[in-house]
Amino acid sequence: MSTSVHDRTEAIAAAADEVVQQAVPGVPGVVAGITAHDRTLYLGSAGVRELGTDQEMTTDTVFAIFSTTKAVTGVTVLQLVEEGRLDLDAPASEYLPALGEVQVLEGFDDAAGAPILRAPKRPITTKHLLLHTAGFGYDFFNEHYNRLATEHGQPSIVTASRRALHTPLLFDPGDAWEYGSNIDWAGQVVEAIAGKRLGEVMQERVFDPLGMADTGFSLTDALRPRRATMHQRQDDGSLVATDFELPEPEIHMGGHGLWSTVPDYLRFLRMWLNDGATESGEQVLRPETVELALTNQLGEHKVKMLPGVIPTLSNDAEFFPGLEKSWSYTFMVNDEDAPTGRPAGSVAWAGLANLYYWMDRRNDVAGFWATQIFPFADGASVGGYLDLETATYRALHG
Repeated sequence: MSTSVHDRTEAIAAAADEVVQQAVPGVPGVVAGITAHDRTLYLGSAGVRELGTDQEMTTDTVFAIFSTTKAVTGVTVLQLVEEGRLDLDAPASEYLPALGEVQVLEGFDDAAGAPILRAPKRPITTKHLLLHTAGFGYDFFNEHYNRLATEHGQPSIVTASRRALHTPLLFDPGDAWEYGSNIDWAGQVVEAIAGKRLGEVMQERVFDPLGMADTGFSLTDALRPRRATMHQRQDDGSLVATDFELPEPEIHMGGHGLWSTVPDYLRFLRMWLNDGATESGEQVLRPETVELALTNQLGEHKVKMLPGVIPTLSNDAEFFPGLEKSWSYTFMVNDEDAPTGRPAGSVAWAGLANLYYWMDRRNDVAGFWATQIFPFADGASVGGYLDLETATYRALHG
């Protein structure tokens, strides 16, 4: 399995680089990488960090990685499970009492427009949080949450404020799948058990062991000079550089708050391909935990299309429409073979600013594609990523 990947390294690298170089000018700039369990197969960049400048995109460029943060938080949760300090099936309020106070949103009062709330039928568990079945949503993917924001002053989750986390549930825990702030809450469970901020936990348990020196919740003086500028796609298809920047967080948001680089994230993906071990052999996760974490845990529920409720932040988004997708701890699982060549049982996810990754343990290959563009599911961005994945599999099996 891994031998065939290594034998095809040159072909994979050539195919990947062709896609990356052709992505510009559809995107201002991109960094992409392909890895096996023990080595980087390809790392390349094209374009500029900011339109209208000569700041070339380089492979060490720093990105706001948004929801690709979630898998890192998932690792810290699973580490506490391995240590017997966290029971995924126990009420999460046993660790974080605030989760016992959350209510379910039943609708809005016709006269005053006030939220109608009730107590949930069952407690939220950390398993619900990892699987996005607790009932939390996002305002850019859910009309009710958007109404809470526009009519009732609910802060956006990207403010990384404590108040932004405190939203009602859209349904009773366990009743459905809804993508939202669940993993932000899971990060708070980790903090409550560990007695440290989530970033400190990640530093000690993930970043240091894996050598992820350019990853964290703060845009430090060392990282800022390499930051890629966020761009906004306009109605006419053009792109405009913006001054958007994630704020210094009041709360370390385990669902979206990290800054990182593609080489760092490849180190993270390699750990999963390598049965939970670092390149030096240190176990970040046990092999059996890795298998569990990459296996569908969603039961009868399925991952659904994400409607673009706030058009400036997201288009309607769905990977491989028509194919069934499930969820694990904490990845989307494609239940069927994907048209790119990715086999059933592989995992993937993405970040709001058009960052995408996939991981395929069967073929010992994973990849990451990083841009800084709103809205999510931008045609040129996601199209380039899917081309990268397709080109990788063609080269691998060619």
